[in-house]
Parts: sequence; structure tokens; C-alpha cells
Amino acid sequence: MSGRGVWLRARARLRRFPALLAGCGEQASAYGRCVAAASAGSAELRRDVCLREFQALRECFARAAAATKC
Repeated sequence: MSGRGVWLRARARLRRFPALLAGCGEQASAYGRCVAAASAGSAELRRDVCLREFQALRECFARAAAATKC
């Protein structure tokens, strides 16, 4: 059995990623602002500092992916 089919499916999912993420611009911006603000004062980020923003982005992306699932 070949692993080629697995790679083809993975590539197809990755090709959809930019289009799906484009619908979540507001959540992506909020997460980016949080990460930038959290890292401005120090060289390292602490875990779960931007958890709320990340979860909102993840939920938006999951909704977009579910809506376009073939």
C-alpha cells in the first residue's frame, strides 16, 4: 500500500487553508495583537497568555472548514 494518497489529501487540505483563514481576519488580527503585546516587554511568551484569542481563531477556522467540507 502506498502512502501517496495520504500526501495528496494532506496537500489538498493545506491548499484550502489560506481561503479558510481569510474569513477569520478579525480573530487572526486580535490574536496577532495579543501575541505582539505579550512579547513586547520580554523575549519570551508565557503559555496561555492569549488563550482566549487563540480559541476564538480556532473556532472560527473550524466553522469555516466544516462549512466547506466536501
